[in-house]
Amino acid sequence: MMTNHFLCAEWNNLIMANYIVPQEVILPYLPNKTEPDLFCGKTFLSLVAFMFLNTTIKGFAIPYHINFEEVNLRFYVKHCVGMNLKRGTVFIKEIVPRHAISFIANTFFREKYVTMKMKHSIADIQDAMEVNYEWRYYAKWNKLAATYHKKSNLMGIDSEEEFIAEHYWGFTKYDDTTTYQYEVSHPRWEVFPVIDYKVDCDFGKIYGKEFSFLNETKPASVLVAKGSQIRVHHKQALA
Repeated sequence: MMTNHFLCAEWNNLIMANYIVPQEVILPYLPNKTEPDLFCGKTFLSLVAFMFLNTTIKGFAIPYHINFEEVNLRFYVKHCVGMNLKRGTVFIKEIVPRHAISFIANTFFREKYVTMKMKHSIADIQDAMEVNYEWRYYAKWNKLAATYHKKSNLMGIDSEEEFIAEHYWGFTKYDDTTTYQYEVSHPRWEVFPVIDYKVDCDFGKIYGKEFSFLNETKPASVLVAKGSQIRVHHKQALA
């Protein structure tokens, strides 16, 4: 089966905890030929957890690697040549529960996947839903969870939630001069009003001591997006 994309899946029940950080925190991870993408002059970093469902790679489903959790820490960049603007994300680390997933992503996309034990739960509590993601680093179970209303809303134009969700490219820093890019296509997402949330993550141990300050930092916002089918297209070097 021939496809014009590398991966097809559904991303569902996305929780995005968004932090305003000093720009110097992300600069060591900034790929060549990209620049920070700011919102209202501020640098955002997001801890994102979601479900990967019905996953196929080049049209084929790999047994036991079809449905799984992912948690990633990411920031936002842009690449502009003339009038052509690409807005995307850079991943500091992506956590999944299967070694084969990490191997494929790191081999084909030069990403920074690691494998940890993970689990999730989804509960219907009358007029609301509760989604909980957990990942174990050594003896500690880290957590990102949210309770939200069942009725979703359209994202506001030029809103913070639109800024966080509407980045359709991935940029990967291979070395100081080489950057890879790949397109992620999906429809515009709807979001759910968040009632409550919990972040219990040892940022310093998992992501590096430069992120330790996030252990005591309250997110500027927490979003829950419905998600959709997505397609990840083949990577290419950024010219």
